[in-house]
Amino acid sequence: MSDDVAKKPSLDNVVVVYGGTSAEREVSLKSGAAVLEALQRKGVNATGYDPKDNGLVGLEQLAPSVVFVALHGRGGEDGTLQGALELLNIPYTGSGVLASALGMDKQRTKQVWSAVGLPTPESIMLDAAADWSAVVAQLGLPLIVKPVHEGSTLGISIVKSQAALEAAYHEAAQYDARVMAERFIVGDEYTVALLGNQVLPAIRVEVPGGFYDYEAKYIANTTQYHLPCGLSVVDEEALAQLCQQAFSAIGGVGWGRVDVMRDSEGQFWLLEVNTVPGMTDHSLVPQSAAHAGLSFDDLVLAILKAAGGQ
Repeated sequence: MSDDVAKKPSLDNVVVVYGGTSAEREVSLKSGAAVLEALQRKGVNATGYDPKDNGLVGLEQLAPSVVFVALHGRGGEDGTLQGALELLNIPYTGSGVLASALGMDKQRTKQVWSAVGLPTPESIMLDAAADWSAVVAQLGLPLIVKPVHEGSTLGISIVKSQAALEAAYHEAAQYDARVMAERFIVGDEYTVALLGNQVLPAIRVEVPGGFYDYEAKYIANTTQYHLPCGLSVVDEEALAQLCQQAFSAIGGVGWGRVDVMRDSEGQFWLLEVNTVPGMTDHSLVPQSAAHAGLSFDDLVLAILKAAGGQ
């Protein structure tokens, strides 16, 4: 995109893209509807588009001046939509092709973080012929098994015994051909939202069952979101800096969210990055923005106005 387009995307005909065909379709539909309503309340000429049926052809026919990407999961968050929009010369919200593709790949994100010296739990790639005892010997128990390219904790299991490891692999393999095992960090879970160059207040997530899974994220009302997060000023500043570095390392821009664990010794561990975070009534970025004094509608408008800066 030209520098002029990158700096000043036209808001004449905004199209919110949401839904799609990934396993996160239902969450994306909720996010997109909330974003669309917010833009319309702000007086923006915005329409919604679900590419499930007519794909890019239908989107191109709408002739968007800018696209608000609310398409979670593969096909929307993994760089493929971003690449298509680049070819069509249409500005869009959030990170570009490289950062989107990296962010969707948990294993390669971790490899980048490790390469630049950022702390992330040790992990191993799995396949059906894996030596399960060797995996346990290296990572210890409990451990986490997760699909590499899936979001919303779909297909993730906490494995507490070697006997349960193979079944956890097959569960994750239903969602992705690439599956990883990761060292389990015992401690508090935090999530940090980024908006442009601003780091929003950290949230400490507390789940009665101890596992922040799909139900805890989007359905249950028992999940607790602590704002302020309870860290000291010094520790929260350190966490903010770490998340900025993590987001920057993959090339993230515009907005995003980084998930982190803190162990009993106070060490922060980077888990993953989200380049198109959820925007539902249970989502974390809007909660953090609200705590910083930014309404949902203003948050959405700020994300939109930063479009094209990839």
